[in-house]
Amino acid sequence: MSSDAEDVVLIVEDEPLILMLLADYLSGEGYRVLKAENGEQAFEILATKPHLDLMITDYRLPGGVSGVMIAEPAVKLRPELKVIFISGYPAEILESGSPIALKAPILAKPFTMENLHTQIKKLLA
Repeated sequence: MSSDAEDVVLIVEDEPLILMLLADYLSGEGYRVLKAENGEQAFEILATKPHLDLMITDYRLPGGVSGVMIAEPAVKLRPELKVIFISGYPAEILESGSPIALKAPILAKPFTMENLHTQIKKLLA
């Protein structure tokens, strides 16, 4: 974590229970958590929040929007933003052909909170 403030994490997940579990866990680990249930909410947060350290995004989201479709412009606007993809269909992320999908960690659902936290610590180190 940065020395002057807690790391800010945006979670983009359309399943309310998963979103709540991730947010509660990461808040308990000392992260400041922002939540989005769909692409529209994610883009609104990305447009209005000046500082984000990490985005954790599901791949399949409502309205035909994918996590890659959110991550690509987000990283163009904020090159320092780190991304973790989560999905029940991890192969689809790689098949998207997105350069960010080839670099970002992909966690297949179900995953453990410890595995997620390990990935976060590696990215934000």
